Amino acid sequence: MPDGVPGFPISRRGLFGAAAGLAATAALAACSSSKDSSTSSTTTTTTAAGGSDPKSIATDAYIFGYPLVLMDATRATAAPTNTLLRFDKTPSPDDKTVVTPNVDTLYSQAWLDLRAEPMVLQIPVMPDRYWLAQMMDAWTNTVHNPSSVRPQVSGGGQSGPFTYAVTGPGWNGQLPDGLTRLDMPTGTTWIIIRFALNSPEDHDAVVALQNQIKLMPLSAWTANPDTPTPNGAPGSMSDSPAKQVQNMDGAAFFAKLNELMAADAPAPADADALARFAGLGIKPGGSVTGIDADTLNSAVRDAQQRIHDYKNPSAKDVNGWSYATNLGTYGTDYPLRANTALTALGANLPADAIYPMMGNVPADSGGAPRTYRCHFPAGQLPPADAFWSLTAYTADHFLVSNPDNIYSVGHQPAVTPNPDGSVDLVLQAAKPGPEVPQGNWLPIPSSGTFDLAMRLYAPRDDAANGSWQPPALTPNS
Repeated sequence: MPDGVPGFPISRRGLFGAAAGLAATAALAACSSSKDSSTSSTTTTTTAAGGSDPKSIATDAYIFGYPLVLMDATRATAAPTNTLLRFDKTPSPDDKTVVTPNVDTLYSQAWLDLRAEPMVLQIPVMPDRYWLAQMMDAWTNTVHNPSSVRPQVSGGGQSGPFTYAVTGPGWNGQLPDGLTRLDMPTGTTWIIIRFALNSPEDHDAVVALQNQIKLMPLSAWTANPDTPTPNGAPGSMSDSPAKQVQNMDGAAFFAKLNELMAADAPAPADADALARFAGLGIKPGGSVTGIDADTLNSAVRDAQQRIHDYKNPSAKDVNGWSYATNLGTYGTDYPLRANTALTALGANLPADAIYPMMGNVPADSGGAPRTYRCHFPAGQLPPADAFWSLTAYTADHFLVSNPDNIYSVGHQPAVTPNPDGSVDLVLQAAKPGPEVPQGNWLPIPSSGTFDLAMRLYAPRDDAANGSWQPPALTPNS
């Protein structure tokens, strides 16, 4: 995923591929509630009207079910269910396990099974710090997104701690006072929690806040809400989840899909597609029938290629930056949902983050290091209610090593404007002279190519509607 979240294996092709915006979440008008933002998609392309031959049906069914199967494979590599896993390490250029690592936030995550009872999540008090608790269903849709910008707590309290009861389908019990109910449409739920790092020296303070996160079953909360929440240990992983799913033959994939659909039901809007797939036994708890193994395997290969090659028609390509504004919730747009799962699993809602990306920028010309300038006119810095940043990566998508240990600009420290209010960021390998203020220099490699990721947290409306656009990168030499 574009955020470079530890523990979530990523397709490098997806992060900086030729298809514009396939690996980037983006901004839309900020949603007033997560329930509203998670039940619709700007595109409603459905597979229900595809071909009637068995191979066509199976191909579309694979695209439909791929996110569910991939989510399950990803869950299997994580900490045990209903256990909080805190990642407390700040990335450095020596870290090679996660591509495009994010130096803006520290992460925690949990995979929930809500079938037995709700789980209680409490986010601690942290004035003046951005946080986001993204909650995804088993089909990769972000259903809830409480944050410091929009805590979404019952009664409108804004100071915290913020305490949520995450409930599964059909649960109708009573909650104690002080808990905000967040209903999930599937028993399987993936929570990713981000806490902002406000400076390089801020690490220990954020870790201390991570340690205050509480996650426990409702029954344990009712008995003693002060029960400590231990840190889970990540699971083992021989192959990335995406690789595991890719290696499944048709029989294995659809057997797993049918099993998972019985546990985490498709949405009511999927009824037409499910009716079409059911003729081949592709249904919750079903068994595939009416198609031979060779044809089924051929359908899998065709579907994998279609997912890989998909180009988001709503993706933006502006001044060399690529990003999208329609990720995080998908309705019946199954191709978009599948491609996003492959290239950016866990994509945020556009109300929460936008990630303009630029790849394969030449770092040298004829062997001489290049200098670039990114000029923001007055009043045209990236519009975000939380904060924004710009990070450079090497050609293999890791942080750029430099003696000053500067890995991003924009957030830590803040940029210095010119006298006319405009801002110039200087991108070069060598440390510039005093004419470039601290916070306005981003180190890049001295040779080869590099990539850029701009991150806007809680982006404003104009980041998506076209009135604001990321500026071009201009070479100075």
